[in-house]
Amino acid sequence: VQLVESGGALVQPGGSLRLSCAASGFTFSRYFMNWYRQAPGKERELVAGISDDYGMTSYADAVKGRFTISRDNAKDTVYLQMNSLKPEDTAVYYCNARALKDYWGKGTLVTVSS
Repeated sequence: VQLVESGGALVQPGGSLRLSCAASGFTFSRYFMNWYRQAPGKERELVAGISDDYGMTSYADAVKGRFTISRDNAKDTVYLQMNSLKPEDTAVYYCNARALKDYWGKGTLVTVSS
C-alpha cells in the first residue's frame, strides 16, 4: 500500500497550490479520502474529506471556501486545490485513506510566506 503526496512548495500569501495524492495497493474507490495537516508545534488536524461513493465533501472551518478536495477514481488520485493561501496554512499536508483500515502518506510541505 502506498500513498504518495506531491505538489507542496513555497508560495506567497494569496497564492494557490494543488496537492495530489497517488494511491496504490488497495481498492481506492472504496475508501474515504482525507487531507490532514500538521503545523510546527501543533497537532495533526483534519483539513478536508471526500466520500468513496458520491464524492460528498467536508471541510474544516479554517479552510472552507478556500480549499477544494476532489478525487479521480480512474487515476486512484485525490487532490486538494488550495486558494487564497495564508501564512497559517503552513504545514506538512498528509493524505489519508480510511475504510476498515487506515493508510497514511509521508506528507508534503506547504510553506506560505512572503
